Amino acid sequence: MIRYFLARVGRVLPLYLAVVFGSYVLALIGNDSLYNIPDFNALLGHLLFLYGDSVLWTIPAEIHFYLIFIVFWTLAKNRMGYIYLSIVALMILLFLTNFPKFYGDINGVPYNIFSVLRTLPFFFVGVVLGMQYRSLAVPEYLKKHWFILALCLIPLMYPAFSPLTTPDKTRMWLSYEVLLVMSTVFFCIVFLVPNNNVFLANKLGDFIGKISYSLYLLHMPIIIKVNQLTLSVEIKLLLSFVLSVLVAYISYRCFEKPVGKVIRNLASNKSRQQDALTRASA
Repeated sequence: MIRYFLARVGRVLPLYLAVVFGSYVLALIGNDSLYNIPDFNALLGHLLFLYGDSVLWTIPAEIHFYLIFIVFWTLAKNRMGYIYLSIVALMILLFLTNFPKFYGDINGVPYNIFSVLRTLPFFFVGVVLGMQYRSLAVPEYLKKHWFILALCLIPLMYPAFSPLTTPDKTRMWLSYEVLLVMSTVFFCIVFLVPNNNVFLANKLGDFIGKISYSLYLLHMPIIIKVNQLTLSVEIKLLLSFVLSVLVAYISYRCFEKPVGKVIRNLASNKSRQQDALTRASA
C-alpha cells in the first residue's frame, strides 16, 4: 500500500504542485503565463484537490480515483463481486440524480466535485477492464493488428466531426456515446491489438509516453500564447506542437525524472523496511 501511494505521488504531485505554485507566484506579479490562480483561496482549492483551472481539473479527479481504488483493492482480495455491485449501484445513482453538480466555494475556496462525478463512468470502465486483463482469454484469431484502426473513432468525438445530431455531442464527459466509443477503443487497443504492433511499440511512442504528463500539464499555456501571435493557423498548430514537446522534454529531464527517482528510492526503502519488520515479527 505504501509503495502504491508513493508511486502515485511521485508520478502526479511534484509537477502538479510546481505548476500550481508557479501559476500563483506569477499571478502575484501580474503575469498570466500559466494558469489562473490569482489568490490564496484559489491556491488552496488546488492544493486541497477541490478545484482545478483549465486542464488542471483532471488532477483532483485523478487523486480522488486513487482513493476509491484503494477501497476496490481491499475488496479485490476476497470480495471482488462487491466491486461490480458497487459500480452498478453508483452508476444507477448517478443516472437517477442526473449527475449532481456540486460546485461553488467555501469561505472563498472554490470546489467542483462535479468534475469527479462526470468522469466516474470512465474510471469504472477502466477498473472493470483492468480486472479482466489477466483472466480474459481472447482467442488468438481475434488478435489482429487492424484493430488499431479503432483509434480513428476518437476524432469523431469532436463536436465539429461528430455524426450525432443531439445536444449530447457537446457535453463530452457526460455523453454516453463518448463513453461507449472510448471504452471500445480502450478494449480494442488493450485486448485485441497484438503486443508487437509497430504503431504502438516503438521508440517514438515510448518517448511521448515518458513526457506525456509534462506535455499534458504544460501544453495549454503554450497554445494560448502561440494563439496570440499573428500567424496562420497551420503555423500556429506546428509551433504549438514543437514548443509543447520541447518544454515537456525539458520538464521531464530536469524535474520529473530526478524527483520521481528520489520518491521511487524512498518507496523501495520503505518496502524493504516493511518486509524486514514482517519477517522479524514472524
